[in-house]
Amino acid sequence: SVLGAVVIVNLKGMLMQVAKVPYLWKKDRPDCIVWIGTCLAATFLGLDIGLAVGLGLELLTVVFRAQFPRCSVLANIPGTDIYRDRKDYINMHEPEGVKVFKIPSPIFFANIDFFRDKLKDAVGFNPLRILRKRNKAMRKIKKILEDLDQPVDYSDLPIQINWSAEIPLNLGVPPVYIHSLILDFSAVSFLDISALEGLKATLKEFIRIDVEVYIVGCDPYIIDKLRNCNFFEDEIKTSIFYLTIHDAILHIHESNPPKTVSGNIPFQDNRGCSVSNGSVLPMVELKMEAETDTKPETKF
Repeated sequence: SVLGAVVIVNLKGMLMQVAKVPYLWKKDRPDCIVWIGTCLAATFLGLDIGLAVGLGLELLTVVFRAQFPRCSVLANIPGTDIYRDRKDYINMHEPEGVKVFKIPSPIFFANIDFFRDKLKDAVGFNPLRILRKRNKAMRKIKKILEDLDQPVDYSDLPIQINWSAEIPLNLGVPPVYIHSLILDFSAVSFLDISALEGLKATLKEFIRIDVEVYIVGCDPYIIDKLRNCNFFEDEIKTSIFYLTIHDAILHIHESNPPKTVSGNIPFQDNRGCSVSNGSVLPMVELKMEAETDTKPETKF
């Protein structure tokens, strides 16, 4: 009886933690599952087996967190050069025609498909499907030109199709409302070969539908690995890397001036460089109205 009382008194602290299970379930369910599983296994199977079960559950939660990370779309906090998850703040400014996507974990064979699916959900379309639709539309246009005895060598034709506009002939090509995609790799610590191939295929799909892709915050180790694995070629160039999201945004605004700018644009010095000394950049508000198309029937 005395020995039993000593054991109960020593276990009092652990037994009192049962009252915290509902709180732990609300705050962190994986940790709560590890706690409950370890406690039950230690009670019914013994301390040594219980500790092994707890270790196994903890390893499973680590794999689960890495395989299904919380990806997010980032937006700008007005008045700063800071970009955060748009779901966590109000009154966020999302650059026109630009998507900023962040994956907060390493990319490897187990989560590359999850990464690609989340990226498609973030931009709102499947780039491979868009590419196939455009190729089908081009074949249909080619057939119409052949029927009209027109030349089919498109390099000699002074036309350029605006895929974002309404396409005639009922070609059914979905519009793409972004021209630039920024991938935040600041939390990506490594890539394996399977993930590298999947990432390369994904970037090519976006580039082939005229969406410029930029990678920011990438670790130099990863860049060296990409170079050693022949990641770069005619379509994917080393110029896609930028130090910060804001640097990439400034370049995008210079290359693709937004039709309507209503937000905060950083001042630039007389050399054309953005002013930054480690503090918040000074901001100026600028509004420009887009020119309307006086000939909406012109699609080519």
